[in-house]
Amino acid sequence: MSMNVGKRRGYQADINITPYIDILLVLLIIFMVVTPLKRFEHPVRVPQPAPATQPKEVKPDSVIVDMGLDRSLRLNDQPITLGELEKTLTEVFRRRAVKNLFIRGDGALSYGDVFVLLDVARRSGASDIALLEQKKRE
Repeated sequence: MSMNVGKRRGYQADINITPYIDILLVLLIIFMVVTPLKRFEHPVRVPQPAPATQPKEVKPDSVIVDMGLDRSLRLNDQPITLGELEKTLTEVFRRRAVKNLFIRGDGALSYGDVFVLLDVARRSGASDIALLEQKKRE
């Protein structure tokens, strides 16, 4: 800061930026606290452990979509393409009251590949979608 002694020259045009930096830091802290609380579009429910008395057999009316490591699809052990999958699932869920779908895939699949199946299942009318890990077949 400079000081004028003797002559008055009028108003000084010095801007004090300290209050602006304080406001900026407060806003930064607020956004850092609020960001982890943000909700995402796809809610996730954590599965509960199954009771020991529950049968391990798959019901014959279950809809299971399998995805292999080579991204091949199977609907209830029948080969199917991604284009046919949405149309077939829409027809199946239109006739059913219970709209449950199981997506089974290898744990090494990328999340993006499985997310494509989640989108197809949601568009076709599935209300509950469960993700299963594929066990190695002998």
